[in-house]
Amino acid sequence: MYFQPEIETMPREELFQLQLERIGETLRNAYENVPFYRQQFDEAGVRPEDFRSFEDLQRFPFLVKQDMRDAYPYGLFARPNKDVARIHASSGTTGQATVVGHTAADLRNWGDCFARGIAMVGGSADSTLQVSYGYGLFTGGLGAHAGGEAMGCTVIPTSSGNTKRQVQMMRDLGTDILACTPSYALFIADTAIEMGYDPAKDFKISAGIFGAEPCSQNMRDEISEKLGIQYCDVYGLSEVMGPGVAMECAERNGLHIAEDHFYCEILDPDTLAPVPDGEWGELVITTLTRECCPLVRYRTRDVTRIISEPCACGRTHRKIDKLRGRTDDMLILRGVNVFPSQIEQVITSFEEVVPHYQIVLSTRGPLDHIEVQVETVPEFPFDEVRKLEDLRKRLAAELKGNLQIAVDVKIVEPKTIARSEGKAKRVVDNREAGNR
Repeated sequence: MYFQPEIETMPREELFQLQLERIGETLRNAYENVPFYRQQFDEAGVRPEDFRSFEDLQRFPFLVKQDMRDAYPYGLFARPNKDVARIHASSGTTGQATVVGHTAADLRNWGDCFARGIAMVGGSADSTLQVSYGYGLFTGGLGAHAGGEAMGCTVIPTSSGNTKRQVQMMRDLGTDILACTPSYALFIADTAIEMGYDPAKDFKISAGIFGAEPCSQNMRDEISEKLGIQYCDVYGLSEVMGPGVAMECAERNGLHIAEDHFYCEILDPDTLAPVPDGEWGELVITTLTRECCPLVRYRTRDVTRIISEPCACGRTHRKIDKLRGRTDDMLILRGVNVFPSQIEQVITSFEEVVPHYQIVLSTRGPLDHIEVQVETVPEFPFDEVRKLEDLRKRLAAELKGNLQIAVDVKIVEPKTIARSEGKAKRVVDNREAGNR
């Protein structure tokens, strides 16, 4: 099922031509209406009219998150206030917040992008979409909400929190599509089970659209099994738009990029040279239709690859693979590069533990110390010391073999690690600044 078949199945040559035209329009919009871009382009010795092919885009400078922080609040807006329909912003927990504006047309395009994912999980105007992402400056809630309205769904804007009420509404109102973070989806599923329900049998839910945080394959499988649903991974960044930049179809082999709205490059993060399709690197995005805040070659820091092979679903837009991690939240531990997703993949392969964990980093003398805290399943005999120690040793050995560094494992009782009703806090970094 398609939401916009004339676009989603567009022949590749037509799509290339559309992208070329729209990149040119983005460059002109940025240069003519945003002083920052005009200065950047001039310093690089390029102008919008120098763009004639995809290769020419490599002559244009990158945009990084710090540029957006430095431009706070309106330095990257290409439209006056009277044309700005809505503003979103990042939390600013790691620095100055980034502010992004949207015109009415930007918001319509955003809703259409997310609606494509709703169609990918079999949704239609007859569907009831429960949006359990947080609403507000965070783009998750309102992005999914706009997608539901674009599709014509009945939208339940529950936001996050008050989980037992969420479960009750899901059952009583006949929710068939759930949109939230993966960790919250699992929390909802576990809460429903604790309330005496079997979501896969007692609820009408058939699909979920999940994003905003990493999720291992084992955690995906557990969510799918407990809720009895098709799992759809959604990718997006608040700086670029929000959820809907890429969506996962039923083939479950990557996420289709909305290539009529975004042009994606994969670059070697060290040399910043392009890599061939199929090779892993950093995702760089140029927006093609954004009016208020056009982004030219934005370095996302996300590590993925392009999947260019035709998809059995019939969509012609290329796909990105599931994210391997990020170049900027990659942990450098004793000289070894480690992504938290690597640790999660190991943890969730053990049936004795649940996919709720925390990575606690500290320093012991000149060295990093890594402690991974995991919870056992409720039925694990926690009071049997030998079994507990055996599990700890097996986990530690598997983590060391995977990460190539020693990791302390602390096994805690069920429900000990705090649950999240939004993004899960997976890493607690208590290291001294000089050791990071």
